[in-house]
This record gives sequence, structure tokens and C-alpha cells, in this order.
Amino acid sequence: MKAPAQPPAGQMAARRSALIVFAHQSSASFNAAVRDVAVEELTEQGYRVVVSDLYAMRFRADATRDDIIGDLKNSELFQYGEETMHAWSEGRLSDDITAEQRKVEEAELIIFQFPLYWFSVPAIMKGWIDRVLSQGFAFSLEKMFDNGAFKHKKVMLSFTTGATQTMFQPDGINGDINVTLWPLQYGVLHFCGFQVLAPQIFWSPAHSPHAVRTAMLDGWRSRLKGLTEEMPLTFAPSQLFDLSFQGGFVLRPETREAETSRPYGITTGHHLGKPLPPENQTKAPSGEKRQLDCSRK
Repeated sequence: MKAPAQPPAGQMAARRSALIVFAHQSSASFNAAVRDVAVEELTEQGYRVVVSDLYAMRFRADATRDDIIGDLKNSELFQYGEETMHAWSEGRLSDDITAEQRKVEEAELIIFQFPLYWFSVPAIMKGWIDRVLSQGFAFSLEKMFDNGAFKHKKVMLSFTTGATQTMFQPDGINGDINVTLWPLQYGVLHFCGFQVLAPQIFWSPAHSPHAVRTAMLDGWRSRLKGLTEEMPLTFAPSQLFDLSFQGGFVLRPETREAETSRPYGITTGHHLGKPLPPENQTKAPSGEKRQLDCSRK
């Protein structure tokens, strides 16, 4: 039997790569079904898809001295961020961290797939964030936000909730989902420079009938077909701030003055005491709204 033809070496080298960081204990879960749809659809689009199944890997969540191979820079006072920064620059991080960092380096697209725990990610995924997105590798004082290390990569959160969508409205019992998402999407992902795509939220699948869950998966598959063409969420450009210790890293006076006549704050976090911009962390702006956001630069 004749072997299938292989693409030219140049095409193989140029193949796009996607990483799915997956955190659920069960392969029979709805989260696993969502993951499988992403793997199937992205593979069909020509991606090489890598899945980090954190529970199956027994990925260690605690950030400790064991993450550094060899001697510490300061054995009297262990400072995790400082020590891992030095270890990364010298190739002395533990093998499990190095393996995940290599996956991040190779990926053009990263999807975090998880159930929402306590308005955030599960502990094992938080441990992945703490350990893998280490100082030096993922950020530095010179490389963060707009100028971050991963400014050419796209990332998104895809998660399930136990609560219904109405419970996460501005007047819902859980509060505005945009506020919930701010620490992860701005404080982690955009801080590292990622282009953050709008999240994929599966509202209360455990309490939904089979037909609704099927429709959720179909909608996800449909979105994945055009995912690479989506525009990212917008955040306050770094140029709006005085990025110095003397200036306090706060908005420049001329920026505050320019914002006084606008009805909403700049972002969910930079609200300036005004109403939050609607859907700031759940939908990428388009048309006039995107032009307004771009004009702030």
C-alpha cells in the first residue's frame, strides 16, 4: 500500500498550533465534550492541537522550591517570582513547567477550558497559571500589557457555569459577569500581552435538557470555524498611563480630561466612577465602538 503523500517541509513547518489547557476530572463531562469539539474543528482547519489535560497529567498546582533546579539566588528568603525568573533565564525550571512553556511558545491560539469554580478557574488551572506564566517567560517590567511577551498570540476562556445567565446580569444575584472576568482576562491574559478573544460561556449545561446542550455544542463548533478572524476585546492602551514610579502608573491628566464627557468608563476596571461600558469583557466591539476605543491610543 502506497504511503500518503506528505506536504513539503516548508508547509509542515508553517502548520499552525493550538493549545487547549483543560481542567475537568471526567472524560464524560460536558467540558470534555466542548474540548473534543474544539480539537475536531481546529484539526480540520489544519491546526496541530495539543491538549494539556491537567487532572490526567496530575499537574502540580503548588508553586514551591521544587520548581527550581539547583541552588537558589537567595537561600535565606525564598521569593518564588524572583527565583523562577532567574531559573527560567538559566534553563533551570522543573521539567513539567518547561514542557508547558514550550507548548505556549509554539501555540498561536490558546483555549482555557474549565468549569467556573468560585467565580474563577479550578485550583489546578490556577496552579498552571502561577507556575507556567512565570516572570521573565510571560512578563517583565518592560514586557506587559500592549507590549507583552505574547502580543502576537490569541487566547480565550471557554467555560461552563452552574448558574443561569440571568444570575450573572448586572442586576443578578451573582453580579455582572464582566466584573467576574476582569481579573482573568485583564489581570492575567492581557497583562501577558495576549490578544484576548471574547469568552465562550456555556450557561448552566448541567441544568439544561439534552437538546439545549447539543445546541450549545453546535454553536461552539460554528464559532470555531471563524475564530481566527475574530477581533479581540479592547483594553485601555498603555499609552494612556504615566508608566513611571514617579507618576504612579495612573492615567495621564490629559486622558482624564478627555474622558470627562464620555458616558461610560474606559473599561470594566478603569471605570473612573462612571457606569461600566456594556459587555466590555464579553463581546469585542465593532464599528463605531471599536473606532472610539482605537481613538484613545
